[in-house]
Amino acid sequence: MTQAVPTSNPPAVPVHLRIVPREQHSISRKNISAASLRVLYRLNEAGFAAHLVGGAVRDLLLGGRPKDFDIATNATPEDVKRLFRNCRLIGRRFRLAHVVFGNEIVEVATFRGSSDDGSGDRHVVDGRIVRDNVYGSIEEDAVRRDFTVNALYYDIADFSVRDYVGGYEDLARRELRLIGDPVQRYREDPVRMLRAVRLAAKLDFSIAPEARAPFDELGELLLQAPPARLFDESLKLFLAGSGLKSFHALDSSGLLADVFPLTARALAFRGGGAFRAMIERGLAGTDARIAEGKSVTPAFLFAILLWGPLRAQVDREIAKGVDATLAWQRVSQQVMTEQTRHVAIPRRFGVMMHEIWLLQPRFELRQKKRVFRLLAHPRFRAAYDFLLLRADESPELAQLGEWWTQAQTAGHDALAAQLGTLVPTQADAADAEAVADITDAPKKRPRRRRRRPDASAGASPTAE
Repeated sequence: MTQAVPTSNPPAVPVHLRIVPREQHSISRKNISAASLRVLYRLNEAGFAAHLVGGAVRDLLLGGRPKDFDIATNATPEDVKRLFRNCRLIGRRFRLAHVVFGNEIVEVATFRGSSDDGSGDRHVVDGRIVRDNVYGSIEEDAVRRDFTVNALYYDIADFSVRDYVGGYEDLARRELRLIGDPVQRYREDPVRMLRAVRLAAKLDFSIAPEARAPFDELGELLLQAPPARLFDESLKLFLAGSGLKSFHALDSSGLLADVFPLTARALAFRGGGAFRAMIERGLAGTDARIAEGKSVTPAFLFAILLWGPLRAQVDREIAKGVDATLAWQRVSQQVMTEQTRHVAIPRRFGVMMHEIWLLQPRFELRQKKRVFRLLAHPRFRAAYDFLLLRADESPELAQLGEWWTQAQTAGHDALAAQLGTLVPTQADAADAEAVADITDAPKKRPRRRRRRPDASAGASPTAE
């Protein structure tokens, strides 16, 4: 049996162990997944330390039901793999063991050390840890975690909770406090600032003043974070059931401008109040759908967050005399390109966003042929829901939303008869041809390949 060997240097953060015995805390094994318990017991029986750690312990103590259960141990990843045939090792930046039980994956991490052991498995660039596979003791592992409430360990050996950095008291105060120097910890990983905002919104916690203070100075470090990672963090912010609270927290923290700069600028301009109200309605609706177990898509979320800057720029382009079709297509691409420099939006979501946006002007064109074509469009429902979100922009939009609501329930013949007698409005007539085909890419005819004449047929391709 091999175990992770503690590094020689002591933790830089003071450690004071507090053990909370089983009878003094609320964690019950009934609320821990069976797969996680199997891993914990097996590690313990093999002579290794085995602890539930992080958000699962935090949420169990708060009376919640965690979805994921992470385990920390002094067993190395190779040790874990030897114990479990259903284990696979992943990661180069942080080597982890994943033990797979059907659809459930139990993540097992070896205690991380607090100093470099000279092996070359820790690599720091400009204060950011880009690789860390140096192992150590549980005390060192505790001080390496981000917030004190995430550094609580549930020990399967005696069912106690072990607290090394004061997280148990911070949990009772409902306060997020960083372990160590906040500036240094944010420089190690700037995304921790977003995690602070997200967890505070999700748990209804406050952020300790010393943890909040560096946001203004260090928020720009988020520009160095991988855009793909910021996409994942955005989903956790807005699509985990507390999106509206997360938006308010992100905005008030000043970090919105570092992740969604176009959105922040549009909210700051005159008229940004209507855009803010639209975002709030959209996020409230998203939170409600998640609470009801309904599906949500990142495309709709990002279409909302970027609508303000998109619409303002389209209006400016059209005012300059740019063709409406060209203005919508050009600006939507520009907005997407600019945003993906900060948050990488996968192409499949980007395509859907473009369609939602570019269908909006087509709702104003209520000629018979165009109405039925729009009703049959595969993105009609998403675009229609988006139209309803915009209804408070003007009374005309509210009436337009009502008309399309009724159009969906009317029978085909009744709607056709109504459209045949409908008097076109000014919006219907104005630049109808330019706007109508805004999402209909011209269809290319297949090229017909000319047949080569046979050598015996002479020079003419028509020779017989």
